[in-house]
Amino acid sequence: MPRIRGASLEEHHALVWSDLAGALRELLAEQDYGAITMGHIAARAGLARNTLYNYAADKDALVLALTHRATRPTVARVTAVADRSGEPAAARLEEIIGIVLGMSTDQAMQLIFRPGGGPPVTEMPDGPENPFREIVADVQRVVAEGSARGEFRRVDDVPLTVELLSGVVRAGAERVSRDPAAFTETVRATREVVLASLAHRG
Repeated sequence: MPRIRGASLEEHHALVWSDLAGALRELLAEQDYGAITMGHIAARAGLARNTLYNYAADKDALVLALTHRATRPTVARVTAVADRSGEPAAARLEEIIGIVLGMSTDQAMQLIFRPGGGPPVTEMPDGPENPFREIVADVQRVVAEGSARGEFRRVDDVPLTVELLSGVVRAGAERVSRDPAAFTETVRATREVVLASLAHRG
């Protein structure tokens, strides 16, 4: 039986996931995503290959699982911003955009946003398994509140509007993943486009 690290099985798994995230970051600094195999990841993380398959069936599934874990702090931050209902909706939306684009500066997260780099956001599973589901729900809440208060234009179909605006944010994330130095300018431009689409017409 493999040796358990940490004081509990839960702590052991947390340490292994941390090792896997570190291994993937190191490998990405050395070679393209397509050249990395499950064997490479297992060896770099200090795991038997068979043990790695207990955590994910293949490389893409592993990246998605790591993404899910990596997004937890971001989801909590976005929810906290969305919950500040006493503040202007536009200000909260601007802050959320900055938080979400900040994810794309993480090398492991870049696989999700970089076209051709790995399993993209558009291939994420629907439902609770999608790590971005809660973020989308929070943004929908902010947009609905802003529309109801008259801060934004009238938005009849909030889910569709947010889905369309998420394409703008995704494009910004892809740009940051390609050029991290463009982060500040990309955040500014993304905020500008999103808020302009919600502004009162005329």
